[in-house]
Amino acid sequence: MSETFLASRWTKDNHLFTTVIEVTDTAVIRRKRSWFTVNEISIHLSKVASVRIDTGLFWADILIESTGGSDPLTSHGHRKADARRIKELIEAAQSRQMK
Repeated sequence: MSETFLASRWTKDNHLFTTVIEVTDTAVIRRKRSWFTVNEISIHLSKVASVRIDTGLFWADILIESTGGSDPLTSHGHRKADARRIKELIEAAQSRQMK
């Protein structure tokens, strides 16, 4: 099971190629395309330390930090409901792994 969330084309860094966040049973993956490359960052759900959502008037920015000390996963321009759903999915998966 996985869910995919697209950032809006009307926001910073997303005009030509939108950022995609996918939450699977085991990881959070961010894919950012450019003309010739795809930048993909993934964090295993057991390594997610925190999820921060910064909301604006229309859009939300997401910052997912890992316990491993690597760079955080950031994404701009998601709908507020999508940002909350991403956080819910991560927290639910983490609670299932704790059992």
